[in-house]
Amino acid sequence: MCGIAGIANKNKSIDLNLVERMQSSIAHRGPDSQSHFIENNVGLVHTRLAILDLTENGNQPMFDKTGNFVIVFNGEIYNHLQLRKELLAKGYKFKGNSDTETLLYGFIEFGEKVLTKLNGIFAFCIYNRSNQKLFLARDHMGVKPLYIYLKDDVFLFGSELKSIICFEEVDKEIDHKALMNYVTLLWSPGEKTPFKHIQKLLPGHFITLDVKTFKSEIVQFYDIPFDGYRMQVNDENEFVLLTEQKLFDALERQMMSDVPLGFFVSGGIDSTLIAAISQQVFPSQQINAFTINSGENAMKKEGFSDDLFYAKLISKKLDFKLNIIDAKLDILADFDKMIWHLDEPQADSAPLNVYHIAKGAKENGIKVLLGGAGGDDLFSGYRRHQALNLEKWIKNIPKPIVHLLKLYAEGLDIQRPFNRRLKKLSVDIENTPLNRMLGYFSWLPQHTANKLFTSDSLEHIGNYNSLQTLSDLLKAIPDEKSLLNQMLYLEMKSFLVDHNMNYNDKMSMAVGVESRVPFLDMDLVNFSTRIPTRYKMHGTTTKYILKKVAEKYLPRELIYRPKAGFAGPVRQWISQDMNELIADRLSENKVKERGIFNPNEVTKLIKDNKEGKIDASFTIWSMLAIESWLTQFKDGKKIG
Repeated sequence: MCGIAGIANKNKSIDLNLVERMQSSIAHRGPDSQSHFIENNVGLVHTRLAILDLTENGNQPMFDKTGNFVIVFNGEIYNHLQLRKELLAKGYKFKGNSDTETLLYGFIEFGEKVLTKLNGIFAFCIYNRSNQKLFLARDHMGVKPLYIYLKDDVFLFGSELKSIICFEEVDKEIDHKALMNYVTLLWSPGEKTPFKHIQKLLPGHFITLDVKTFKSEIVQFYDIPFDGYRMQVNDENEFVLLTEQKLFDALERQMMSDVPLGFFVSGGIDSTLIAAISQQVFPSQQINAFTINSGENAMKKEGFSDDLFYAKLISKKLDFKLNIIDAKLDILADFDKMIWHLDEPQADSAPLNVYHIAKGAKENGIKVLLGGAGGDDLFSGYRRHQALNLEKWIKNIPKPIVHLLKLYAEGLDIQRPFNRRLKKLSVDIENTPLNRMLGYFSWLPQHTANKLFTSDSLEHIGNYNSLQTLSDLLKAIPDEKSLLNQMLYLEMKSFLVDHNMNYNDKMSMAVGVESRVPFLDMDLVNFSTRIPTRYKMHGTTTKYILKKVAEKYLPRELIYRPKAGFAGPVRQWISQDMNELIADRLSENKVKERGIFNPNEVTKLIKDNKEGKIDASFTIWSMLAIESWLTQFKDGKKIG
């Protein structure tokens, strides 16, 4: 797990100072060694976090034995020993034991088809020096980030966006459509970043670039197989055993490491089950678990239960070594640093928890953490999934009654978490089932968001609609008729990768810790799409089949309890702790000077939220994040 970056310039040789700046910008991702390769008009950068083959044989940039191919690679190939065995049978010889070397020779042998053989998380670039062609790929589920820039005969890429803007001539034109995404969804789906000409390479895609002609091509090599097919197994116990075996296989692969491993254990079912099964896979290995004390009262105000009690309970029952990280965050000190590491103005406080847990793990000598991210997205664990159960009731309610219910919900006191959820549910209650489903992803209706932008910004945004972007994704799975599976596809294609995986990677790598996600093992992902939906959502029971597996390892009081949130008390921060920051950065003068948001509407939004008329804390957080991002990435003024 490392950091990669690079540049190709059709008309100029590569400046050493630029390459060194790019290398320095992502040094936190690879504290064990940093190096680069420069040849004429191509430069490649690598910063290494040594996990497999800790010797110099694992250092990068890495060359094949002929010296013609050079690779920079970030990630882990969990089945690389299987691939290596295949290559050894073909006569290949290896210097070391790293998965990087396996990947390099796999590409030399199979070309782009090697991607279909990989089970892992990766972003890599291979340069063929003889024909001057670059090949870059991003893993199937987008666990590892990869940003690209291609304009005016200059190509740049990097694990983090900040490495790309080291190039002083990069075009920093703002993409107002992306800003609309951050305001309405709190994250930006697909390729879009706040910079119009810097994009995310989509998961399951690769890009090729001919450095001589600068012709490029982006190709999709994988998509999540939601095609309507279900496994024809009627016995629930058989599905429990199949799911359990897939988890065992995933953990056996993903505990591959030459350095100590640790576990995120929140006290929720996903991360706890991962740790519990790992204990079964490698019974002689002590489970070194890390959790966070979020503060029970603060989380109740956000509408979530606190996990710490359950983390302590399970650690005692299963004899985990539990490290409790204190989450008394200094939000004013941490906010800008968080945005800097995220590369994007995501509006969530969960990244801070990941950062502090990873930091605590690193201080305890742990360089790799395994967690439960992805369990909700594969097996249906969010409240918005439960909301789909209401469809059978909503469709049978007369329209006049539906309208009255909406009016009633609009008048509820939003200080209570239940009322907030009911009000959110009512926003699209008069809409179609598809639009209701899409609406569950939204934190702010499009027409309300439009008011927050200036007329100039709205000209750039045009008729762009964030939810339509999500809806368009469903065109790729026309044979999947289940509304729940359609939603899970959207989760995996957008929220999971562009929100959860982005902060999961960036905030752990900020302190040089690798984060692994066993639920996103490719065999498990593909298997999950074949499970009948009744085993995902059983009545109102979320993650039904996963909970049946968990019954073998975990106490029932942990499995069947209210969902907890992995975040901080955003509403409390916005209403109390961040008042001064809001007054400064979202003042009418500052907002007017920036020219993106409408100062009058922003002021009204803040006032209405303060008075409890609306629940706009996350929208305000989003605008603070955007301002912090613009200051640091566009203006070039590092803060925090």
